[in-house]
Amino acid sequence: MSRIVSVTRVAHFNAAHRLHNPDWSAEKNAEVFGLCNNPSFHGHNYELHLTVRGAVDEGTGYVMDMKEIKDILEAEVLSKFDHRNLNLDVPAFKNVNPTAENIAVIIWDIMRPFVPADFELSVKLYETPRNYVEFNG
Repeated sequence: MSRIVSVTRVAHFNAAHRLHNPDWSAEKNAEVFGLCNNPSFHGHNYELHLTVRGAVDEGTGYVMDMKEIKDILEAEVLSKFDHRNLNLDVPAFKNVNPTAENIAVIIWDIMRPFVPADFELSVKLYETPRNYVEFNG
C-alpha cells in the first residue's frame, strides 16, 4: 500500500520588480499598481515553499530526496532570481508582468520537469509575511 506524503522545501530570495502594463497609460498603471509601479522599481524578500506530493518510495523512504529538490531549486530558480531585477534580468519576465502570481507560475513551470510526472507540485510564494500566492498547476 503506497503512502502519499507532501514534502516541502523552503527557500528565500530577494528581488526587485516593477508592476507595469506597457499597453496602458502612465495614469492607468499608477492607478492600478500604485507604489508598485515605481519606475525605479522596488524589492521584496520572498519566501518560497516548494511542495512535492507523491507516494513514498519503499526502498528509500523518500517521496523525493530533499537534497535533490534543494539543488534543483538553487540551480534553476534561486541562482537566476536572487538579487536580480526580475523585469530586466530574468528572461521569463521579458513580456510577463512580475506579479507574485506570475512569479509563482513561472517557478512552477521551471520546476515541473524535475518532478516525477505522477507527483503533484505546488508553489507557495510569500511576497510579505502577510501576503502570499499559491499555484498548483
